[in-house]
Amino acid sequence: MRAILDSVVRAVPLLFSARVLMSVLLPLAGGVLLWAALLLWAWVPLKGALSSELGPWLGNAALGDAAPWVVGFGAGLAAFLLITVTVGALVLAVIAVVAGPVFVQTVAARHFPALERKRGGTFAGAAWNALVTVAVWLPLWLLVLPLWFVPLLGVIATLVLSAWLNQRLFRYDALAEHASAAERRRILADARWRLLGLGLLLSPLALVPLANLVAPVLSGLAFTVLCLAELARLRGSHTAGALR
Repeated sequence: MRAILDSVVRAVPLLFSARVLMSVLLPLAGGVLLWAALLLWAWVPLKGALSSELGPWLGNAALGDAAPWVVGFGAGLAAFLLITVTVGALVLAVIAVVAGPVFVQTVAARHFPALERKRGGTFAGAAWNALVTVAVWLPLWLLVLPLWFVPLLGVIATLVLSAWLNQRLFRYDALAEHASAAERRRILADARWRLLGLGLLLSPLALVPLANLVAPVLSGLAFTVLCLAELARLRGSHTAGALR
């Protein structure tokens, strides 16, 4: 747990780096525009499609005259969440690929200047990792979506899925420059619970307005700190900033 908290503490000051902010400005701006466009053009059709699916299911419940309102509200909320979370995942994937190298350079310069670079990853590998991650995440999110009609269960399931998405997207980029392929596999096996724990710690930020704009950047930096610390510890480098 200490390694997870230390990763966040080390990452927070780097949020104010001009280089980091510039690297994520375009993806974030593009995400906001895409989100607004989808709400404008796709929310009503998606709400209608979801209403037709939810209607028979909720119609069997003892809702009486409130059934049409419940169906409409539920479909509208589900459509909004689907658009918002999908755009968020796409923006996160773009940030991981495009801004990931900037995160690594910033974190390494501040905390791990002596860590050897073995360059076991590539840009193509990062892009493929992001593509596969989003392709796996999207159907899982669709399965989780109905759980939002069960109090708290939907929130918990979404946070867990968000934690998995964050660590799966950022871990490759965090290690691509410094770790060999063998070292990356070793770290992902040994630190999988710490990576998921960091994801769980940060995932609630995605549900908080305004904080969700900072969440992808903080996540990228924190995962980079944690992964490079794990690499330093694996190599036994106590002078390169390894977390103990």
